[in-house]
Amino acid sequence: MRRRMFLAPAAGLLLAGCGLTSGSPLADDVRPGSVGRGEPLKGARLTVTSKSFTEGLILGAIMGIALEAAGAEVLDRTGIQGSIGSREAVRKGDADAGYEYTGTAWITYLGHSKPITDPREQWEAVRKADTANGLAWLRPSSLNNTYALAMNRQNAKRYGTKTLSDVAELAESDPGAVKLCVEVEFANRADGLPGMQQAYGMKLPARNVTQMDTGIIYTQTSKGSCPYGEVFTTDGRIESMKLAVMADDRKFFPNYNAAPMINARTLKRWPAIADVLDPVTARLNNTVARALNAKVDVEGEDPHQVALEWMVEEGLVREE
Repeated sequence: MRRRMFLAPAAGLLLAGCGLTSGSPLADDVRPGSVGRGEPLKGARLTVTSKSFTEGLILGAIMGIALEAAGAEVLDRTGIQGSIGSREAVRKGDADAGYEYTGTAWITYLGHSKPITDPREQWEAVRKADTANGLAWLRPSSLNNTYALAMNRQNAKRYGTKTLSDVAELAESDPGAVKLCVEVEFANRADGLPGMQQAYGMKLPARNVTQMDTGIIYTQTSKGSCPYGEVFTTDGRIESMKLAVMADDRKFFPNYNAAPMINARTLKRWPAIADVLDPVTARLNNTVARALNAKVDVEGEDPHQVALEWMVEEGLVREE
């Protein structure tokens, strides 16, 4: 998986093959707000899963709380390590639902080498292809957790770059100015540095690219030691460290829009799941994601509590 793995599993998961062997019931005292009115999922017993990085845990909690408010009994099995575990759990019926990224599904799970540049078409293609796998995809969010290059405000003012095309022009006019700090995976992925250089006509010498861990990239970019650092577009540290993100003006990077991925049998039995989750997903965007992620990664708050407070503030659910 191309996403960071910061936190330990929230529900103490163990995996036997891809089967889930533990979890805990959600026990939030929530009632319907703008979602879940009439409790259309009363009587349903649903299992929600997610991956183990910060945003995955928050999205898993958001989904579980929404289903709770609609009357369902929800088992929390969020926090699965690795790329495939949560998807396989939903596909096999060990879990019923979880948020997933369209680009991850299209490239990593479905095996396509080229992303689809239009986000809606990307989601449509994933939704259609995954029907054969027993998976149903609900409407996507505008939350797009994809790659980007960022720099601190001082360097942004110094070099004046705002887009990746600007960075490519700077690399040609002043080769020494464009030095990158990137993860090992990004340095070698076709949808990472090699593809980006090809798409934008960059020719960076190897000495201008330093590979390091994600957390160090953010720190060194903030300090200015790395003029340009690889970041994820919904990372809360972008705001807290006041980083300037370079726009992907040629739309090279894949769309990683978060959308609910549901076991098709579950959705057939409980079609109201779509009505419950659609308005929640519609509220999710990069600004929201950065703010919520920052509360966990920067301020040290609990992902589930962060999710609950946001849903109450948005009027999606009410607390007893």
